[in-house]
Amino acid sequence: MGGHLNMAEGIGGSTLEGARRLLATCTLFRDLSADERKDLVARARVRTFLSGDTVFLMGSLGDSMMAVLTGNIRISVSSSEGKEIVLAIMQPDDFFGELALLDGKARSADAKAIADCSLAVLERRDVLAFFDRHPSAWLGLVQVLCRRLRAITERTAEVALLDLPGRLAKTLLRLAGVDQDGQPASPALQIGLSQRELGNIVGATRESINKCLREWQRNGVIKTENNLITIKNRGALKKLAELD
Repeated sequence: MGGHLNMAEGIGGSTLEGARRLLATCTLFRDLSADERKDLVARARVRTFLSGDTVFLMGSLGDSMMAVLTGNIRISVSSSEGKEIVLAIMQPDDFFGELALLDGKARSADAKAIADCSLAVLERRDVLAFFDRHPSAWLGLVQVLCRRLRAITERTAEVALLDLPGRLAKTLLRLAGVDQDGQPASPALQIGLSQRELGNIVGATRESINKCLREWQRNGVIKTENNLITIKNRGALKKLAELD
C-alpha cells in the first residue's frame, strides 16, 4: 500500500491547522469545545499519498477512519473481471472509512488517491474512546451515515431515471461542488478526472463519455484540457441535470 506517514507532531503547522479546522467543522465534531478538538487532533496522524497510491483495499482490516485534508480519494468496488464501480469521490472536508471502523469488520470498498493527498487518520481505539467520553457526538455520526445513505439512494435513482447526459451533468456539478440549488461551493468549477473514471461513476463507457463531452465543448458548456474539465455554462448543465 502506498503512502508516506507523518505523525501530527512532526508535520508543518499549516497541515496541522488544516486538521484542526476540519475537525472543528465536521458534523461529527463541530459541537466540541476547542480543548476537546485539540485533544482529538493530538491523537490523529497525518498520512500523505501520491496520485495513484492505494489507501486501503476491500477486505482489509478496518482499524481507522480518515478525513481528507487535501486532494481527492476514489471509493470503488471491483468485480473479479476487473469492472469497477465508483461509489464516491471524497474531497477535502470529507470523512471515509467509518463503517469498518465502527463494526470492526473488513473494508467494504477500495480507496485510492486520484490526486496527491493528505489525510488525517484516526485510529479505531481513539475514536471509540472519544465517543465514550462524548456520547452526544453519536448524533453527528448518525447524520453522516444518513447523508451517505441518501446519496446512494439518489445515485441509484439517477441511473434508473436519467439518461447519460443527465447523469453526467449531475455528476460534474456534484464533483465541482455545486449544491442542489445550483450554487457553487467555490469559484473553481473544475474536475480533474479521466473519461474512464467518469464513466465508472455514471455507469457508461469511456467512448460514451467522450462523445458527450465533445458535444458539450462544441456548445460552450465545458472546456476539456489534459484531463481537466472546466464548467463554462453552469445553467446549461443544470438543465441537463434537471435541477432547474
